Amino acid sequence: MKKYLYIFILATAFVFINGCDVNVDNPNTLTQSTFWKTQKDAEHGVNAVYNMFYKPGTYSRWIWFRLDLTSDEGFSQSPWAELKEWTRFQYLNYNFWEGNSWTYRDSYEAIFRANQVIHHLPDIEMNQDVKDHLAGQAYFLRGLYYYNLAILWGSDNPSVPIVLEPSKPGDTPMGYTEEEVFAQAIADLTEAVKLLPEEWSNNEKGRATKGAAYAFRAKCYMQEHEWDKANEDLKWLVEGNGSKYYDLVENYRDNFTSFNENNKESVFEIQYSDVNKAPSGDGDFDVDPNLGLNRGQFFAPPGIGWTDGEIRPWIVDEFKKEKDIDDNFDIRLKYSMFYEGMNEDFEDNNRIYRYNLDGNDANIWNEQNWKGRVFYRKYGSDYYRDYDDYHNPTNVRLIRFADVLLMYAETIANTDGDLAKAVSMVDRVRARANMPKLQVNHLAATQSKNAFLKRLQMERALELSTEGNRWPDIKRWGLLNTSEGINELIARDPDFKNFEIGKHNRLPIPSNEINNNVNLVQNPKY
Repeated sequence: MKKYLYIFILATAFVFINGCDVNVDNPNTLTQSTFWKTQKDAEHGVNAVYNMFYKPGTYSRWIWFRLDLTSDEGFSQSPWAELKEWTRFQYLNYNFWEGNSWTYRDSYEAIFRANQVIHHLPDIEMNQDVKDHLAGQAYFLRGLYYYNLAILWGSDNPSVPIVLEPSKPGDTPMGYTEEEVFAQAIADLTEAVKLLPEEWSNNEKGRATKGAAYAFRAKCYMQEHEWDKANEDLKWLVEGNGSKYYDLVENYRDNFTSFNENNKESVFEIQYSDVNKAPSGDGDFDVDPNLGLNRGQFFAPPGIGWTDGEIRPWIVDEFKKEKDIDDNFDIRLKYSMFYEGMNEDFEDNNRIYRYNLDGNDANIWNEQNWKGRVFYRKYGSDYYRDYDDYHNPTNVRLIRFADVLLMYAETIANTDGDLAKAVSMVDRVRARANMPKLQVNHLAATQSKNAFLKRLQMERALELSTEGNRWPDIKRWGLLNTSEGINELIARDPDFKNFEIGKHNRLPIPSNEINNNVNLVQNPKY
């Protein structure tokens, strides 16, 4: 599907340069009156929604600063002061483009593109199954972006617009609460579940499937603590019809390279490529979109990337608290991060991009800009080259089956289900890393619901670290709502000393949005 989707993304990028500028007078440009007539138009329209994954405001770059660096897993020591402040809950300029407005804008542009498909598709004649699959993808993608809006900006105030029709200049949509935005995401994903196929043919691998819609709907339900509903969705993937499509891959590392993409562990992944090396500077990539993942350029170690983000050392310490069945360190540590002593902890682990830890660069951890620091490895390109850039071809596995198993365990425990069954889901994930069953080193977690749920918090950190799950997780677990929770986070990440309960649980709505729309209310305490 990679090549298939890229061709259409490139072909349609010019049509969808700006979601609000489809009606134009230029006779050489497609307009609504000439577009949305054929099945091919509809396919281009759906691919234009996928195209938003390549914009810097979403998963290509800036959203990771919110999902990873703002959590207790990551932080920033960037020389770019404002960028650093926005990972430390020091939000001064609410219009800060890279920290807030860009992701907010791109989320609504994606929603606008999805709205166009949903609005125009019923009037286009084509095979009904094809039409359903196109509509299902549009609903899935719109639901995904409403999920993100709820996670990042949702509050008890009517602050987040819900737009369900193609917008027009001058529109002032109403704001809605976090609960209402999650409800919209759930409604969209419910339509996606109905319409999407269980799998695609090989040349279209990577498109949203029924399993992806179930998994994301479960994520929405879990954030709302609707455990029974989430449990039913996840059960389809683990024990139901979805179980014939999904499983854990044998090698943990295969989840983070470009060599084994769209594998059985991937429930939904974003397709990245280096086939179109468009300008990679400060441009928005609007006209000629860069199809590569930019994340490594911003998170790679000094001398390789900008190092605008790094990992809190407590995660390395947590990994080292227990050995695997063969008395080795947890293999997930090797493939998750670069840290001092990595070459001593694992065989064949002596390179950090072009640096050789057993050769000329043996003392690199003594250098001032390296000492004591832990750097991102997942979704970097060190596994096949000695540099990173804006054109990393590694797909982002937005939902892995390991995540599904751990979520399923959480819902089983929270519905007072069979604790032994919940434990078995975690043990299944641990077994892939050759780690002993929970009862060996964490016996209490197998005997008490509360102890199990607390241990599960750490199990998710070890399996899914730096994959964009931690911020939703700590919100769902209520750690942001009490002084006890904040103190726990401070012990791992001192940036939480700046955290104000009831305020920093979400981002401020960009000031320009509030000033230009009388129907929006700023989030609490901003």
